[in-house]
Amino acid sequence: EAQLVESGGGLVQPGGSLRLSCEASGFDFSSYNMSWVRQAPGKGLEYVSTINPAGVPIVYGLSVKGRFTISRDNAKNTLYLQLNSLKTEDTAMYYCIKYGTLPSPGQGTQVTVSS
Repeated sequence: EAQLVESGGGLVQPGGSLRLSCEASGFDFSSYNMSWVRQAPGKGLEYVSTINPAGVPIVYGLSVKGRFTISRDNAKNTLYLQLNSLKTEDTAMYYCIKYGTLPSPGQGTQVTVSS
């Protein structure tokens, strides 16, 4: 059974940085496009970024382009998201997913940007 476990979220001031990690198991991680998505309170799911199996970023959302960086380590079955220059509007639950799927219940790591 595929499992994705996110970590690295927390409370950070505007302008700060965080690095999210997602450990994958139960499937061939290195064969899949992987994505980070987020959901802010009262809002829908938003794609943040997607990366191909070779580690090349495919797309960034307009709201995060230039501030966030997606990467992966296939040897460690781990997906990363570096969040820089954080803004209050980046506050959300962040999820990693196989591209085109939805987060599973209980997944996610909370990022709160507040002064």
